[in-house]
Amino acid sequence: MSDQIVKGEELEKQADKKLTDWKFFGNKHEDAADLFEKAANFYKIGKSWDQAGAVYVKLAECYMKLDSKQEAANAYADAGHCYKKTNTTECISRLEQAVDLLMEIGRLSTSAKFCKEIAELYEQEQNLEKAMDYYDKASDLYLGEESISYANQCRLKIAEHAAEMQQYQKAIEIFEDIAKQALSNNLLKYGAKGHLLNAGICQLCKGDDVAITNALEKYQDLDPTFGGTREYKLLADLTASIEEEDVTKFTDAIKEFDSMTKLDAWKTTLLLRVKDLLKAKEMEEDDLT
Repeated sequence: MSDQIVKGEELEKQADKKLTDWKFFGNKHEDAADLFEKAANFYKIGKSWDQAGAVYVKLAECYMKLDSKQEAANAYADAGHCYKKTNTTECISRLEQAVDLLMEIGRLSTSAKFCKEIAELYEQEQNLEKAMDYYDKASDLYLGEESISYANQCRLKIAEHAAEMQQYQKAIEIFEDIAKQALSNNLLKYGAKGHLLNAGICQLCKGDDVAITNALEKYQDLDPTFGGTREYKLLADLTASIEEEDVTKFTDAIKEFDSMTKLDAWKTTLLLRVKDLLKAKEMEEDDLT
């Protein structure tokens, strides 16, 4: 592998020299770009990701001098994908440069894909605010290309993160809207009950007994079949246990549902929050007696 890196370094030096040689005849940026691209490939073979990323940045700068924005964007994206293995901050910075150029030349689908990728990187860093921002950008771009399915995938991620950050109303509105869209599509309508369950769990997190009761009525109006589902029964049982301030009944309802349909980590986290609220309420009642 070290031999490949040495070859990459030789080619990079040749490219740098072409750019600084004032005697050079022809288009020095075209020739340098060709050498930088070859150098980057050798660095990648040698798994020297930082060197590969840095050379792709030089390649992008050459393409900018040549007014080749598509190629420059591709090079910035290649730089980002090399840095993805070693330096998340640098990776995001280079992907952002790619997005800016791609949006300038109207490549919205690819811009959306990179925005989604940036969002995922922020998720890994636990920066949920930034992740939501980039999922929102990706969603808007996908909608601009009428890629509704991809847009909704991004919106669902926004809803999940909003709920994690206790922005429950924001999450509820997204889940309910996507449920409505699903109900109007024969291929997707079966999935509506899952979105309504998520919205209902967020309603429970708000701690408003009246709001969740109203929401359950609303969801049955939206989807007449919802009242016969296990998702509805879970929400109804949880609501009843909250009204009765019965932690055991609350836990049993979750166990019953989970025995048939495994609850994911997101739902479990939110339901634990609701359970903690219920426990606190129960303890308050005990203190008063």
